[in-house]
Amino acid sequence: MSDEKIQMSTEKAATDDNVASLKFLDADAQKLAEMGYQQDMKRNFSVWSVLGVGFSLTNSWFAISAALITGINSGGPVLIIYGIILLALISTCVGISLSELASAFPNAGGQYFWANELAPKKYANFASYLTGWFAWAGSLFTSASVGLAVGSAAVGCYQLANPDLQVALPIPLPPRSFVTDLGRVIQPWHVFLGYQATNAFAFVFNCYGRILPSVSTVALYTSLISFFIALVVVPARAPTHQDAKFVFANFVNNTGWSSNGIAFIVGLINTNWAFSCLDCATHLAEEIHNPEKMIPIAIMGTVAIGFITSWFYSVSMFFSMQDLAGLFGTLTGVPILELYYQALSNKAGAIVLETMIIATGIGCMIACHTWQSRLCWSFARDRGVPFARFLSHVHPILNLPLNAHIVSCIIVAIIGCLYLGSITAFNSMVIACIVLLYISYAIPITCLLIRGRNNIPHGPFWMGSIGLFSNIVLLAWTAFTFIMYSFPSVYPVLANNMNYVSAVYFVVVTIMLVDWFARGRTHYRGQQKRWEEAEILAEGPIVR
Repeated sequence: MSDEKIQMSTEKAATDDNVASLKFLDADAQKLAEMGYQQDMKRNFSVWSVLGVGFSLTNSWFAISAALITGINSGGPVLIIYGIILLALISTCVGISLSELASAFPNAGGQYFWANELAPKKYANFASYLTGWFAWAGSLFTSASVGLAVGSAAVGCYQLANPDLQVALPIPLPPRSFVTDLGRVIQPWHVFLGYQATNAFAFVFNCYGRILPSVSTVALYTSLISFFIALVVVPARAPTHQDAKFVFANFVNNTGWSSNGIAFIVGLINTNWAFSCLDCATHLAEEIHNPEKMIPIAIMGTVAIGFITSWFYSVSMFFSMQDLAGLFGTLTGVPILELYYQALSNKAGAIVLETMIIATGIGCMIACHTWQSRLCWSFARDRGVPFARFLSHVHPILNLPLNAHIVSCIIVAIIGCLYLGSITAFNSMVIACIVLLYISYAIPITCLLIRGRNNIPHGPFWMGSIGLFSNIVLLAWTAFTFIMYSFPSVYPVLANNMNYVSAVYFVVVTIMLVDWFARGRTHYRGQQKRWEEAEILAEGPIVR
């Protein structure tokens, strides 16, 4: 037998093996194979554990607490109370938009995969490539913002227990704050150490794939139990309570902006952060059975639980507040810790409650790591990032993309160094987290509208005209946040209080474009290549 015949025989046998293996796949794996992917990850997650990851990451009441120093100066109670309602409505539209596509195309790639499927063929690869980079960058800045929030909370607790210690605040004090001279504050590296410790702790937990579903469920319960304890204990122990006018009609502008409208908008960063990262569950689509139904449940459940917990928590806290001015200038740099202390009149009690927030934040950080590693791994499968073969490897024993996890965590550790250069970095990280993710949602939604909503196969979750309205709201809000969240949070603008998020955008876009022209445009595994490979596996054309 000639070498040519032997080669042909071998190739035919390999093809037969692929087809045979496809026939024995379950329905979820078959659908994944039709998209051009193998089932690399085990489907260990339940809908409850996916919801645990999704809510642990978004964790709205934690975000309100952690970023209160932004919102409290830019509108006071009014901004938080009504901002939560506004962002819950907008996030419902975002959730519907993501859920529709997750139901139609359940894939761990999420928005970058949808963009590749929906964009015009000529632009599909570039649209998908941009989306993947925006999504991964957004996830990295999310981890960084959560890490800084937890680090700041830990240092704040230490300062409350040790009054002689003077702590650097996470953002500059507003011009009208009654605190004008803090003397020599300790260096930002104290918060930086807390940041790195949080990052390292979450890294370890994400190195064991089998326990992640249980960890995510525990994180969900930790968050809800901590929320309930704070909701009950703080108002019960508060010596006095504010009236309804203070909670629902007291607008405070300590930003220096003459326009209350601008102050309100820049303060929305606080409530917007509380509803960010809704795409998290979509990246676990290959680790749960029946993802076309379960992922939308997790996404919409995250929005619902987030609204209920954050709104009632905020109302309860503002009714229990004793001294609003004290929150503006607290030496701990953590307004919610000061609020606890005012209500309980007990340092130990306040620190215990804040420790529950820290525990919730660590659960959030663990979910961040799960999310960012899946984004990196899935994007690397399609050679969207350098060293794709290395980053797309799934550890056979740990059952997780260990290499993608390690690299993502190293980048997060490096991003944390920005805080050493500027303590306004927290705001910039939060804004980058919000806006970069919105852009990654907007690209596939734009492609969907151009293609036509009825020109794609619908999944079980499809909202018709409500879905169209939600798509429009998402695109409009993305444009709004990209422009308005670039404004400085305080005025007048100085070098130490400037909003540097525009510099973040520039760096991210530069990295993307350099990599695209140097490597991505020739190596990226796009739509056509995946379809060809999927049809080989299916032994025939696939109707799309």
